[in-house]
Amino acid sequence: MSHKSETRDFLWFLVKLVVIVVAIRSLLIAPFNIPSESMQPRLLIGDYLLVSKWSYGYSRYSFPFQPALFEGRVMGKVPERGDVVVFASPGNPKEDWIKRVIGLPGDTIQMQDGVVYLNGKAIPKRRIDDLVIPVTANMLQAANTERSPSPCFIEEFEFTDAKGEAFCRYPRYRETLPNGKSYEVLDLIDGPADNSAVSVVPEGHVFVMGDNRDRSADSRIPVDARGVGPLPIDHLIGRAMVSFFSTDGSANLLLPWTWFTAARPERIGEGF
Repeated sequence: MSHKSETRDFLWFLVKLVVIVVAIRSLLIAPFNIPSESMQPRLLIGDYLLVSKWSYGYSRYSFPFQPALFEGRVMGKVPERGDVVVFASPGNPKEDWIKRVIGLPGDTIQMQDGVVYLNGKAIPKRRIDDLVIPVTANMLQAANTERSPSPCFIEEFEFTDAKGEAFCRYPRYRETLPNGKSYEVLDLIDGPADNSAVSVVPEGHVFVMGDNRDRSADSRIPVDARGVGPLPIDHLIGRAMVSFFSTDGSANLLLPWTWFTAARPERIGEGF
């Protein structure tokens, strides 16, 4: 076989490989990493998860670079309450965000003293054990980026154990939706988003919230205030399936053994 023939075959193999990878990422599954605290306690900074692309159908946001191939959604399906979804942010569609679906089209949503009222009824919210997590390198980096006084958001949530290691302790609750879906949330402070007027979820939209209620810009906050507002269903990318990797952020690219010591294997394999 000539050198030109080998080169041509190799290039054709690369083309086919790219097509297969793009097809899988566009139509089946895609990876997503967690860059913020907005979905604590279920998701921590440094978690990596797989997202199913077929769960809600396909729109331009399902594909890399978001090409305007068609309008609306093909094989569209409305999420269920409690689903954890990845979507293109309405404020900046080039950014992918992750939140939990709380309200569906036609639902009324209101916050009163940190309690969610869905269609006029309070979603049960029960106090459970505090969330205690170690302060990690990626939490320190996030605090530095946000110019936060503490990697725990507020210094009162930070403590040091007998070994001198730093931890965060957060008040934790369990909410249960009318469909029986149950999940944990954090309610840290009495913030401005803890109270709101009654809003109706428009047709073709869902109402999403972060599980860390005081660290999340979500549907409680309008798009022009750097929130999400009612989320257009066409912006949905997929549904969170399973965590496949997690790192505390302490790895050094030039020190291969730290790739393993930074991993958090206990967080791998958790579903939604």
